[in-house]
Amino acid sequence: MGKYFGTDGFRGEANKDLTFEHAVQIGCFLGWYYGKRLNKKAKVVIGKDTRRSSYMFEYALCTGLMASGADAYIMHVTTTPSVAYITRVDGFDCGIMISASHNPYYDNGIKLLNSNGEKMDEETILKVEDYIDGKLEIPVAERADIGRTVDYVEGRNRYMGYLISLSKYSFKGVKVGLDAANGAAWQIAKSVFDALGAKTYVINDAPDGCNINTDCGSTHIEHLQKFVVDNGLDVGFAFDGDADRCLAVDEKGNQITGDHILYIYGLYMKERGKLLNNKIVTTVMSNFGLYKALDKVGIEYEKTAVGDKYVYENMVTNGHRIGGEQSGHIIFSKHATTGDGLLTALKMMEVLLARKKPMSELAAPVVFYPQVLKNVRVKSKPEAQNDPDVQAAVAKVAEQLGDTGRILVRESGTEPVIRVMVEAESNDICQKYVDDVIRVIEAKGHLA
Repeated sequence: MGKYFGTDGFRGEANKDLTFEHAVQIGCFLGWYYGKRLNKKAKVVIGKDTRRSSYMFEYALCTGLMASGADAYIMHVTTTPSVAYITRVDGFDCGIMISASHNPYYDNGIKLLNSNGEKMDEETILKVEDYIDGKLEIPVAERADIGRTVDYVEGRNRYMGYLISLSKYSFKGVKVGLDAANGAAWQIAKSVFDALGAKTYVINDAPDGCNINTDCGSTHIEHLQKFVVDNGLDVGFAFDGDADRCLAVDEKGNQITGDHILYIYGLYMKERGKLLNNKIVTTVMSNFGLYKALDKVGIEYEKTAVGDKYVYENMVTNGHRIGGEQSGHIIFSKHATTGDGLLTALKMMEVLLARKKPMSELAAPVVFYPQVLKNVRVKSKPEAQNDPDVQAAVAKVAEQLGDTGRILVRESGTEPVIRVMVEAESNDICQKYVDDVIRVIEAKGHLA
């Protein structure tokens, strides 16, 4: 991670941590960099979510791009995966998405994508940061070399057409609930499901610039759970602010997490001979119950660090077809380079219709183990993590749990804390083992 850009772009409170000056600088650098590297006028596509500040950042990025000689193609309010798709298929030099994903409305972010619609490489990101810090000078364009903006709403429409084309079944007769999180999916989601014939019921589809993710969407799925039950719907899908993640709700109102989705679609792929390498990619935060369920049906799995970036890297390196996070970032590498909430929802509909079973039955084999997670504030994360006595305590817990649970101790990427997590057959067992490890951390003087 760089000085400004983390694993998911440059993110922070709008005009406090992430300013319009930053956006102008990012646009200016990218326009010059790709124009110079490719010896042509650069073409950059931009999308945004519904935050009030997204409009400001859109204009600021466009200003920077045009000043350095690039043409900026504006998709307007759209989803992160749609920008990734259009960047790749329409031959753009790079793509930019303005969104802070599931964060509150006053935050925002700038995500950079390469010409393949993948997260931009670290080398280029560091060059952007050098320019922001004044370590590089670049010329501005003059006369006919100055760039322009192009309305590119057709890109959003083409993405919707692509999603529709992937569906193998008509959704006619299926009652579907959608929670658009007052975000980027507020128009697209209903349009896609309507086009496929579903009887669509939508909540949180009235963005005002300040209500994105506010008590709605995948981070507050309890509202969709109630909505599905109250309206007698067959299934529900909840998205986050930029619609790169999706969680589901079954017909009984139970939450279907990313872990459930990985199991349901992974098994569906295996049954059809489509699960390459017989493997699913997860992160270390997937529930122990998922692994037990996968073991029973003979599906293998990989575990990566937390973050869809690491999931995707593993999938590309090893040729795996499906991977994701419990939070609902699910990647189908045959169809997309990033998590795509709408694609995930369509894939769940495919299994539902192909198997002719309710979602509750499809998800039933994944029984979540109780989990206790405590954050321990420490003086030094590496010293606490690498302390031989702490490691011995962790190993002892792992041995005692055996195949009835697991322990995970990891450093936070954003806070001075060590996270101690145990999954086991009961909350009491979880609590006991978490406390055992924390007592050792405390006894060794690591607490801050």
